[in-house]
Amino acid sequence: MKIKRLKPANIQFQARRCPAIFLVNCYAVNSTNAGLRLDVFLARENPNLSRTYLQQLIAAKMVTVNEVKVKANYRVKTGDKIVLRVPPPRELQLTSENIPLDIYFEDEDIIVLNKPRGMVVHPAPGNYTGTLVNALLYHCKDLSGITGTLRPGIVHRLDKDTSGLLVVTKNDNAHQSLARQLKERKVNRYYLALVYGNCVKDKDTINLPLGRDPRHRKRMAVVMSNGRPAVTHYEVISRFGGYTFLSLHLETGRTHQIRVHLAYISHPVVGDPKYGPRRPDFNLKGQFLHAATLGFCHPRTKTYLEFSAPLPDELRNILDRF
Repeated sequence: MKIKRLKPANIQFQARRCPAIFLVNCYAVNSTNAGLRLDVFLARENPNLSRTYLQQLIAAKMVTVNEVKVKANYRVKTGDKIVLRVPPPRELQLTSENIPLDIYFEDEDIIVLNKPRGMVVHPAPGNYTGTLVNALLYHCKDLSGITGTLRPGIVHRLDKDTSGLLVVTKNDNAHQSLARQLKERKVNRYYLALVYGNCVKDKDTINLPLGRDPRHRKRMAVVMSNGRPAVTHYEVISRFGGYTFLSLHLETGRTHQIRVHLAYISHPVVGDPKYGPRRPDFNLKGQFLHAATLGFCHPRTKTYLEFSAPLPDELRNILDRF
């Protein structure tokens, strides 16, 4: 198949289906990205594909640079023409897994549960097992289908290493009700976080728009132009010299909102591998962030429900050191 000659650019400019059904993505490297490993470059340009999966595609000869097959550690150069062929999505039948769930409430419409640290909410490429959805499919056969095959019942998410409360819906009416409450900012969500530094103000509001980081596509960032509104309220619970323990109230629910907002004001969440120091304190794997309180109106009865979950032992033990 002939590939059109490209001018050096820093963006994906072409994506189409080729006769072999593969999705063909073509890129040209400019000076900004020169020197990056090939797998790192492709991961930045394809935030929906994991770096591990891209490495597998490179090993399978699905990537060429200047029409030559190279290895994942190849350092891209200005003007390089890169072609990535992605196989079509496989027909996926999610498997149910007997994974214990910490359920706080359940009826015919919803399930409220406490997600542990380290658990991914829903399957994604390269990560199809061990997720909350796999566990839910074993526990409950009826989940809403509005969000598609890979995310049944999922109205809102927590990051892999963020613990705490989630509500899952069993039917589409319940899903629409909870989604509407989230959109109208009627769901109460309070988090607990340990952050670096001494927060000077006892309480404050961070009102800064968020969007995809233009330089690192797997990260979010404060983006003043074309960012989506994001509001986080915080209040100091305790100060520990070089650390502050916070309660945070989400008014909006953007991806990585708390983590990005706190990093922007120079108080990143302790243990945050993406927005905090590279070497986390306390040997903590993942951010010290816990969804402690969740409140909403029941989709059928319209009764207000509110639930609270304590810090997991791993995080509580860190506070006990102070």
